[in-house]
Amino acid sequence: MLFLNRSRRSGPSMPSDVMERNTMPKSTYASQSNAMAVIPTLNEEAHIEACIRSLLVGDKALQEIPLVIADGGSHDRTVEIVEGLKGEFTNLIVLKNPKRLQAAAINLAVEAFGSDHTDYMVRCDAHSIYPPNFILDVVDSLKSTQAASVVVPMDAIGQSCFEKANAWVSNTILGSGGSAHKAGRKSGYVDHGHHAGFDLRVFKKVGGYDDTFSHNEDAEYDARVAQQGGRIFLNADIRIQYVPRSSATALARQYFNYGKGRARTIRKHQEVLKLRQALPIVALLANLMSLIAAPFIWWTLLLPIMYLLVLGAASLVIAISKRSICGLYAGVVSFAIHMSWAAGFLRETILPKRSGTASPLVSTQKPL
Repeated sequence: MLFLNRSRRSGPSMPSDVMERNTMPKSTYASQSNAMAVIPTLNEEAHIEACIRSLLVGDKALQEIPLVIADGGSHDRTVEIVEGLKGEFTNLIVLKNPKRLQAAAINLAVEAFGSDHTDYMVRCDAHSIYPPNFILDVVDSLKSTQAASVVVPMDAIGQSCFEKANAWVSNTILGSGGSAHKAGRKSGYVDHGHHAGFDLRVFKKVGGYDDTFSHNEDAEYDARVAQQGGRIFLNADIRIQYVPRSSATALARQYFNYGKGRARTIRKHQEVLKLRQALPIVALLANLMSLIAAPFIWWTLLLPIMYLLVLGAASLVIAISKRSICGLYAGVVSFAIHMSWAAGFLRETILPKRSGTASPLVSTQKPL
């Protein structure tokens, strides 16, 4: 068992039905058929088979848990690969996701397969590689902690030179800003993390994901859970590996969208930026103002030069510490993460895009 005997904290109570379930004796793996798992996909032919195999390696009870592949209309061989694996894994289910977004995929899977007898849902990502019995261990953690959600740390890994640098930066404060779910080593209650497991009745009562969010839907969901008195537990003993973006263009696009999503979440819930979130925005604005002023005040160029020197130094440190020339990409990776996230945040803050109407699951939000 990955998590044992955590004491309960005081605070707002969960629904009585949740409390009753959580006080029951712990189930064995063989009895955990009251769970489901979901993988949202869109053009994931390069990763989906490895992801599925990693999830279904381990205890035979894994074969009893429905694993729903909610596909957003892939144009590659993603669905074909999954269909081909059904002969080996009979619990695989393919579900069409016409809204394409991950948030919509999860909601749709819950509506389709989250029956009254399904107590827990585990969210998985196609780009990740999972340890044996991941699904079962996440469900056990949900039971033992009485948490509304369980989140887990992400350890980035890479194959190409750029992916390796991306992974090394992501696992440091330079890339994650010290976020607990990025390579974190300490278990405990947190305000946000990489989603792994949900108490499904809590998920339904708070309205599920807001499926108008293309990015940052996890943080937006966590905000609603916290507002309703739910708790989110980071289990640092359950770890996953994921493959980061393989090019600077793809990475910049990813973090630009992350920044936009965070801006929407802050606007929706009237939150305040954390220091680690504000720093990239300050860096972008300061560098831009310095470049604009440079034709008139040449020494303002010192600021962007200093910023680039810091990134260059970080590249050298990572290259030396990892004993790999690939570490020299670290400065490019850091620049793409910082500037793109900040640009996306400012874009959404200054010129907010009108959001659509959330799904009925979100509209039916109820107090815990």
